[in-house]
Order: sequence, then structure tokens, then C-alpha cells
Amino acid sequence: MKFVLIPDSFKGTLSSTQICEIVTGRIEKHFPGSEIVSIPVADGGEGSVDAFITAVGGEKISKKVKNPYFEDMDSYYGLIENGQTAVIEMASCAGLPLVEGREDPSRTTTYGVGQLMMAAARRGVKKIIVGLGGSSTNDGACGAAAACGAKFFDADQREFVPVGGTLSDIKSIDLSGMNQALKNVEIVAMCDIDNPMYGPAGAAYIFGPQKGADEKMVSELDQGLVNLAGVIEKTIGKDISQFPGSGAAGAMGAGMIAFWSAELQMGIQTVLDTVNFDDLILDVDYIITGEGKLDSQSLRGKVVIGIAGRAKKQKKHVIAVVGGADDNEIREVYDMGVTAVFPINRLPQDFSVSRKYSKENLAYTADNILRLIKSKM
Repeated sequence: MKFVLIPDSFKGTLSSTQICEIVTGRIEKHFPGSEIVSIPVADGGEGSVDAFITAVGGEKISKKVKNPYFEDMDSYYGLIENGQTAVIEMASCAGLPLVEGREDPSRTTTYGVGQLMMAAARRGVKKIIVGLGGSSTNDGACGAAAACGAKFFDADQREFVPVGGTLSDIKSIDLSGMNQALKNVEIVAMCDIDNPMYGPAGAAYIFGPQKGADEKMVSELDQGLVNLAGVIEKTIGKDISQFPGSGAAGAMGAGMIAFWSAELQMGIQTVLDTVNFDDLILDVDYIITGEGKLDSQSLRGKVVIGIAGRAKKQKKHVIAVVGGADDNEIREVYDMGVTAVFPINRLPQDFSVSRKYSKENLAYTADNILRLIKSKM
């Protein structure tokens, strides 16, 4: 038999790779000799580069860049598809863990992300995938753009590299110096949220507090994004502030569109395209996927639904193994291509208790699913 394993992580308990390993062990017990294809899912945050390399092969390239406070640090990006595609996770040089104990989105930068993009482009890649997740920033990608040759000027025509707290000082942007190495590179940003650039549902108000912003700073950051959106509109002739996902990663989503004409794409769709999923499942018997909690958010195109949509076109069986499921919110999943949903928790326990037994519970659930499959053969 052929199985394709492509689960999202169970946040706070099991990584996507761990889930693949546990389920693989159960399959090998019940269906020895089966073909098992494991595809750890990358969501754009920390671990995305490793996930892509594990899924399709490739190499990790080290690069010294600037961290969120413009200090030198060792970072990396991935090269896959015979060096034709680069994978960058912005968390690797602009991530929240890098500023632990000194969180301040009014001062942090995405400059290092731009340096990674330039390094990849100079290697001759045809495509760059940028994961927008886990950022400590709120600079609208201005730092990254500056690293790629964009120039930002204040009211006195002085050039500067904007950070979250100085976006309001931007009066004009010159994109004519953007490095030519990136000109013919396809750029895709992995983005799983649809928040606008600013406003009550925007980057500052929704994500600023978890990055260290108090109420006053949130308001100031939001005003900075309003100003940036206006200057961008004057520069490129397009208002991108309400574009779904423009508020991702401190409005990095907006900057990706404005400065690089990038496509914002749901992370799972990026993964599926990269691993040639549609061809991979042509002869598959079962696809096993899953995520920590299946709820109304899942229906917006995240991992399980993204996979089910592709599989449904080929009438393939999709089994979702999940940490928990809200039955009232997920009835639609069966019409969207999911064959069956199996929560792993066996006893009525609080998450603080059950999380300690996630490995055992997952193995037990996978074992029973496979026993059922075997009984029907």
C-alpha cells in the first residue's frame, strides 16, 4: 500500500516530523513493506527551512546578517529543487525568540530578511519562498527593502532605515535602486492569516501586544502603518493596506506585495506545490493529515482543508488525526474532502494533563485506524 503522511504540528506538543515518525512506526507494524511518503508541514515560522529540506531534499546555507536590533548574527536559508528555489523563514533573523527579554516592536527590523533574500538571489535562484511567521517586528518590511536597495526619506530628505517606531517619519520612497538580482525572481510569501495592514484587525492591534507593545505603543505603531500605506500608494499607485494578509508579521505581508510584487499564498498551498502533491497522490491509498485543533479557523484553508481540497479532485481517502475537534464547527469538512476525523485524546482530561501523553495517544489512535483499514481488506 501507499501512504502519504502530511500533518501539521500539534502546537506545544508534537512537531510535524514527530507525528510522521510515530504514524510511520504504526504503518510498518500493520502493513510491512508499504510505501510511506512523509512530508513535514512548514507553516512559515521557525523550522520551515528544515521542513522543506526534509520533504524534498536540499541544503542549508549559513549567512551572517543583522538580527532584529541591527546586530550581526549567524542565520541561514534553504536551497531546494537543485538550487533553483530558496526558502527563507523570517523568524531566523527577525524572530521573537531573538529578542527575548528586550521585546520592542518600535525598534526591531527585518533588515536581515532582506540580506537573506539578496544572498539567495545572488546564487541564481529562480524562486524565493519567504515564510511570514514568528516575527518580532512591525516595520512593514521596510528594513528588508532597505537591505535590497530601497531608499526611505524623511521630511528633510534624509535617508534612513525605518523601524516600527519611525514609520510615521517616512515622506517618500525610492524603489529605483532595488537590486537587479531580484528582478526576475519569483517571490512567494507563506501567509496563513488574512488581517489587513492597519486598524482594529491590523498588524499592530492584533499582534503588537505579543511582541511587547503596550496600549500606547500599539496606537503609535498603527499610525505608522497608516502613514506607510499612504506613502506606498503614492509610490506604486496602489492601495495594498486592506489586502488580505497585508498585516501578517508586522505588516511584512504588505511590504512583500509593495516592494517585490510577491504573491501571498496560504502556507499549505506553497508546500503542496513545492512537493508536487497532485502527482504524488496519483497512486496513493490513504493520505493521513492532521492538526492540533480542527475548528472554524481550519475551514479557511489551513493544512487539513488545503490537503483535502486537492485530494478530493482525485477522490482519495483523507484521514485527519487531530488533537481536538469542535464538532459544531467542522461538519463542512466532510463535504470538503475529509473522509474521517479522529481526535487522539482517549480520556476526558484537561489539555494540561493530556498534552503529556500526546505521543502515546497518537500512536494508539493511529494503531486503531490501521487495524480498521486492515479489517476491511
